[in-house]
Amino acid sequence: MLLAATAVAFAITEGAKLDKSPIAGTFVTPLFSPAGTTHPNAEVRFRLRTRERLTVWIQSSDGKRVTTLLLPRTAHRGQRFDLVWDGFSRSGTIQPDGNYYPVVKLLRSHRTIVLPSRMVLDTEPPTIGVKHPQYPILSPDGDGHGDTFRFHYTVDKPAHAILAARGRRVLFTLGQKQSGELVWDGKVRNSQGLLVRARPGRYLLTISAQDRAGNVAKGVPFAIAQVRYVVLARRRVVVRPGGRFFLRVSTDAPSVHWRLNRASGVERAGTLRFRAPRKAGVYHLYVTVGSHASVCAVVVA
Repeated sequence: MLLAATAVAFAITEGAKLDKSPIAGTFVTPLFSPAGTTHPNAEVRFRLRTRERLTVWIQSSDGKRVTTLLLPRTAHRGQRFDLVWDGFSRSGTIQPDGNYYPVVKLLRSHRTIVLPSRMVLDTEPPTIGVKHPQYPILSPDGDGHGDTFRFHYTVDKPAHAILAARGRRVLFTLGQKQSGELVWDGKVRNSQGLLVRARPGRYLLTISAQDRAGNVAKGVPFAIAQVRYVVLARRRVVVRPGGRFFLRVSTDAPSVHWRLNRASGVERAGTLRFRAPRKAGVYHLYVTVGSHASVCAVVVA
């Protein structure tokens, strides 16, 4: 008799373990931020296996109810629920950062189910660091000389690094490493939002970061980059007929092409030496690197 009673008790216990939960197909957003840009809300989804009268609320990690997602109502078997919590309390303020849990109260069967999947509310933006100030010079013409600007960054939690030039985003890392290297290839966004090669000039670079919850750090200016292709030290030269003159050229290319009156040639970048035309007048000296050129007026008098 004792063995039979034990067997019956064991069978009842094991049968209870095999009972299916009255809710199924559950999904809970694991991480969100009401102050973020990508995950401002948390979703709670599930379906009922039986006809029930239920209510749903959110509770904090210490068991305190913070808001009600679903007032008591009767639902039929198989009904799905797609509930959303925006992270705000009933008084209209954002709840403190921390862990929260959805609670499903089944009024007919007198069961309270706390979903084990926590949702983390995180409104703290990441902090990103980079050496500053920096003053890089680059010529992004694709010739392999000074085409890019590389710099190292660190961030205090997993996040996407963001680089902006003149306030417009040019880089957004796919990964969320806490340290790494960014490479700016000298491209900027035009008025249509397309990435194009930057024109000569100075560009203020700012760095930011976006964490997994969608919080975006305030951009930190850290570099003034100068984009140049070929720059002449002077825009105007006065020289006597047939006289010699010198002109400094700044470029990352090892050599440049030049043309003055009917003469032309290729010289090593640096200080260029020329002989002026023998006839008085105003001439134009063109110095070219790839598809970029700079001009200097040569006044022969």
